[in-house]
Amino acid sequence: MKQVFSPLKIILSLLLFLFIGIPFIALLLSSVATGWQWPVLFPESYSFRAWEYVLFGSSRTWQSIGTSLLIAVIVTVINVLLAVPAANALVRFQFKGKWIAEAILFAPIIIPPFVAVMGIHLTFLRLGLTETILGVVLAHLSPTLPYMVRAVMISYNTLSVDWENQARMLGAGPFLRFYYVVLPHLLPGIAAGASLSILISLSQYLITFIIGSGQVVTLPILLFPFISGGDPAVASAYSLLFAGMAILALLAMDAVLKKYYQTRIRQF
Repeated sequence: MKQVFSPLKIILSLLLFLFIGIPFIALLLSSVATGWQWPVLFPESYSFRAWEYVLFGSSRTWQSIGTSLLIAVIVTVINVLLAVPAANALVRFQFKGKWIAEAILFAPIIIPPFVAVMGIHLTFLRLGLTETILGVVLAHLSPTLPYMVRAVMISYNTLSVDWENQARMLGAGPFLRFYYVVLPHLLPGIAAGASLSILISLSQYLITFIIGSGQVVTLPILLFPFISGGDPAVASAYSLLFAGMAILALLAMDAVLKKYYQTRIRQF
């Protein structure tokens, strides 16, 4: 059966492509342009100087990409380990001070990062965690954990306790009940929270700069000086590289989840 594309769908698809694609086209042109200034519509001359510097001239580029991905992955794994029991407690149990716990947990979404990071920095100075990847990882938990907890809470709200009770009646222990009943139901929420966790961690500049003190170099740390330093070509090249890194990280996570689903389907 042939799929019929209505004029409205074609127009909406074209508008979506323009909305998403035009900024990337502008960045691509800016990364290879020399002396491109307003109001000239297209660059008058082109050069690959910026890409040569980003890919081959700066030895810190690939190191910063590796550091960014390492931090984002560790932060996401810790977020999952913390969010699942936290979401379970907040959704299924009633206890005194529950609203206070939720307020503290979700406060980083409302409070500006600069306010929180200064207190974190003073504490980490005393603990010797500044200028270390561990310190940056722990600091990244503050802006990312609330999104992970919220996403898992939504999944828990749609999970009936009766399903676990049925598994208990059939003799399944706590681990088997969680692995075969709870975890498959939580995976959509975990995937949504993990996506936000990875993107937020990868894009952190202020927290990484203050806690890392310039010793922990991620891609945003390399990018921002060129944005403020007046080299738009190199800044555009780094921006495209950052976007590509984030997209590849999300695609890799999606591939892992699909592999998990395929493995579970074969088991049943």
